Amino acid sequence: MDSVTQFLLGAAIGGAMLGPQAGRKALLWGGVCGTLPDLDVFIPRSDPVAELTYHRAATHAVFFLTLATPLIALLIERIHPELRRVRGRWWLTVWLCLATHPLLDCFTVYGTQILLPFSDYPVAWSTIFIIDPLYTIPLAVAVILSLRRVSTRGAHAARLCMIALALSSAYLLATVAIKARVDSVTRASLRSQQIPAETFLATPAFFNTVLWRVIVMTPDGYLEGYYSLLDSSGRIEFSAHPNNPSLLAPIHDNWAVARLRWFTRGFYRVQETAEGITMADLRMGSEPSYIFSFRVGARSNGQVVPVLVQREPTPGVPPGTLNWAWRRMWGLGDE
Repeated sequence: MDSVTQFLLGAAIGGAMLGPQAGRKALLWGGVCGTLPDLDVFIPRSDPVAELTYHRAATHAVFFLTLATPLIALLIERIHPELRRVRGRWWLTVWLCLATHPLLDCFTVYGTQILLPFSDYPVAWSTIFIIDPLYTIPLAVAVILSLRRVSTRGAHAARLCMIALALSSAYLLATVAIKARVDSVTRASLRSQQIPAETFLATPAFFNTVLWRVIVMTPDGYLEGYYSLLDSSGRIEFSAHPNNPSLLAPIHDNWAVARLRWFTRGFYRVQETAEGITMADLRMGSEPSYIFSFRVGARSNGQVVPVLVQREPTPGVPPGTLNWAWRRMWGLGDE
C-alpha cells in the first residue's frame, strides 16, 4: 500500500494500544514505525530490475522485523524515557506497527516476501489496489481526531482508533470475498467462451474494489477484460493481445530476464520494437501501457543478445481513462 496509508495504519495502532498512556507520541511513533519497512527504496541497487524486485524483501519479512523490534523500541525509549513504564505494551505496539505493514502489502498485486529468510515467495493475494480511499479514510479520520483530543481525552481517542481499525479490517476482509466472486465469474466466462486459459489474474482497478481488471494468459498471447460488481451480465468480454515470449529464448538464462519471469509469475508481455526487446509486467497498468516495462535485449547480427537493462519511461494516463473507469465501474459499459 502507499506510504500515507501505512503511516496512518501504524498511527492508529499506536493510538489504540497506548493513546491513554503515551498521548500523541503513541500515534506519531506508531506512524513512523508503520512506514519504516519502505525505507528499503533508498538502498542502492545494481539495476532497475533489482530495484523493483528487491523492494518488499528483507525489510518486509516478519522474522527480521521481529528481530529489529527491541532495537527500535529501545531507541525510541531513549528519546522518551517515560515509555519505559509501559515497556511491554510499547514493544508489542512497535512490533504490531512494523508487522502489519508487510501483512497489508500482501493484499496487493505485488505482494511481499514476508516469509524471508525461510522462503522468498512473494505472497500476493491481489484483493486491494495500492491506493484505496475506502480503506484509508477511516484511519485518517481517526488519527486526525485523535491527534487533536489525545492529550485530554486519551481513552476516547483510543476508542476512535480501535473503531477505525475495525472498519478498515472489515473492508479488507470484504475484498477477499469480492475477489473470490470475481474469480468465479472469470472461470465461468472462460468456460462459456471456450478460451484455453493457462492462468489468469483478477486485480482491482485503481482506487476501488468495484471494478476489476482480469488478465488471462493463453497459448497464443494474453487477454484483458473488465468486470464490475454492478454489471447486469455475469460475463466478461475479453480483448486479445499478442505476446512473443519466444524472443527471450536466446537470453533465457540472463539474470534480469529470469528475475522478471519469477517476479511477474508469468504475467508478462514480450515485444520487439525499434529500440529493442522489452518485458512488461502485465499486473500494473492496462493495455497498451504498463507501469513496469524493461528493455532486456536487442538484435545484433540477427541474434538476440542481452543488454544493460533499462526501464522504459512510465506512460501517462491516456485522456479519458478516469472518466471511462468511472462509467465502467457503474456498469455503464465502454461507450
